[in-house]
Amino acid sequence: MAIATPEVYNEMLDRAKAGKFAYPAINVTSSQTLHAALRGFAEAESDGIIQISTGGAEFLGGQHSKDMVTGAVALAEFAHIVAKKYDITVALHTDHCPKDKLDGYVRPLLAVSEERVARGENPLFQSHMWDGSAETLADNLSIAQELLERARAAKIILEVEITPTGGEEDGVSHEINDSLYTTVDDAIRTAEALGLGEKGRYLLAASFGNVHGVYKPGNVVLRPELLKDLNEGVGAKYGKTAPFDFVFHGGSGSTAEEIATALDNGVVKMNIDTDTQYAFTRPVAAHMFQNYDGVLKVDGEVGNKKTYDPRTWGKLAEASMAARVTEACSHLRSTGTKIK
Repeated sequence: MAIATPEVYNEMLDRAKAGKFAYPAINVTSSQTLHAALRGFAEAESDGIIQISTGGAEFLGGQHSKDMVTGAVALAEFAHIVAKKYDITVALHTDHCPKDKLDGYVRPLLAVSEERVARGENPLFQSHMWDGSAETLADNLSIAQELLERARAAKIILEVEITPTGGEEDGVSHEINDSLYTTVDDAIRTAEALGLGEKGRYLLAASFGNVHGVYKPGNVVLRPELLKDLNEGVGAKYGKTAPFDFVFHGGSGSTAEEIATALDNGVVKMNIDTDTQYAFTRPVAAHMFQNYDGVLKVDGEVGNKKTYDPRTWGKLAEASMAARVTEACSHLRSTGTKIK
C-alpha cells in the first residue's frame, strides 16, 4: 500500500480509535530521517504518520531559497516512491502552521492536492494541520471552517489546535501555565463551527497540559483524563459517543501511564519529534568524538575517509532513530496492527 489513499487513511484512524491505540506521527527533515521513520514502522509492523513542519519544509527546500512548499512537495513525492519498498502504510501530514504561514504553506499545498484530485488522482498529503492556538477561538474556528471545506473537497483530513500547547516549536510558542487546558465549552464551540464529521473529518489537538520539547519530571502537569470530559460533554449535547479524534502534542518524555490514559480517552495520533531528533543525533556525536582524528585532518594528516564519509555515520543515525520509532509504536500500542 505504501502511501495511504484517503479511504485507507480514514480506515487507519477508525481502527486506532476502536482499538484504543495511536499512530506515532514522526517529524522528518530529510530523506534519511524519512527512511528512519519508515524503517521503524516496518520493524514494528505498524502503520504510521510522517509529518513535515514549516521549519522542516523550509530546511528541505534548501538554504538557498528556503521555500517551504518546494521542500514539502519534494519530500512527499520522494516518499510516494520509496515507501513502496516498506511493507506498511503511512499517511503524509504537515505539522504546525500558524496564521502568518498559511499562505506560504498549507494553502498552496491544498491547491496542489486540489489539482491532483481534479485529475482523478489522490491528494499529495493526506492531512494538514492548522495551528490557530495563538488566535482567539472565534478567529481560529473561522479560519478552520474555510480550510476544512477545502480539505474535504480535496479528500484531505484537517487537524486543528484550538487551545495552546506550551513550549516552542518552529516559532510558535506559549507560556506554560493554567491556560494549557481545553474546556468543554471550547470543545462545544468547535463542534458548533466544524461539525462532527458532516462538514469534513478533522483531528482535534486539544490541550491537557501538553508542552513541546523535553522538561524534567514535575515541570509539566499532564491531565489526559480531561479528554474524556471533552468527549462526554460534546457527546451528551449531540447524542454521539466519543465524537472527537484527538491528537497528543508535546508527548516527548511522557510517562507510560499518561500515554495509556490518553489512548483510552480517544487519542489516535501522537506527535514525536524531540525524542527522535536526539535518537538520530546521539550516535553521530559518539562517532565524531570516538573518531575525531579520522573525521578531522589533525596536525597536517589526511584523516580517514571511511570515518568522515556521511554514509558511515548516517547509517548509525538511521538505525538509532528507527529504533526510537519502533519504541514509540510499542508505547502507543500500534505494534503489529498494520493493515494487511
